[in-house]
Amino acid sequence: MEQEPVLNDHNKEEYPPMHTVEHILNQTMIRMFGCERSKNSHIERKKSKCDYCIEEEPFEGKIKEIEDSVNAVIEQHLPVTSFFVDRANVPKEVDLSKLPSAAGETLRIVKIGDYDTCACVGKHVGNTKEIGRFSIISYNFSDGRLRLRFKLI
Repeated sequence: MEQEPVLNDHNKEEYPPMHTVEHILNQTMIRMFGCERSKNSHIERKKSKCDYCIEEEPFEGKIKEIEDSVNAVIEQHLPVTSFFVDRANVPKEVDLSKLPSAAGETLRIVKIGDYDTCACVGKHVGNTKEIGRFSIISYNFSDGRLRLRFKLI
């Protein structure tokens, strides 16, 4: 029987639905704005926030479009799966720029259907139907940084 690789220590116990929706939000922002994954995030059970570097302040309708797009992905009931690879075999679509220096040679890659693929050691749901509804509760834009505050309902 093959044993699962041991990953670097992880110092946080995520709430799987919120952590999984962070992945969906990141990919949605990449697709809508051509930006990178969040520069800064604080993911908690009750409410969370992510910061994105974008060129222009989005108008109110664009914020609603982000929310609707994330919910459309959730409603597809996509499987959330993972697999292990060594650094030499990381899929080309996976950005390792935010990977901590302490990460070892074996990485866990998390896939949300065909929507998002990234390296991650956190906990996730098994299917997006377990997430609930995504709601942006507030946002602000300053100096090219968009901060989204959100919750699951």
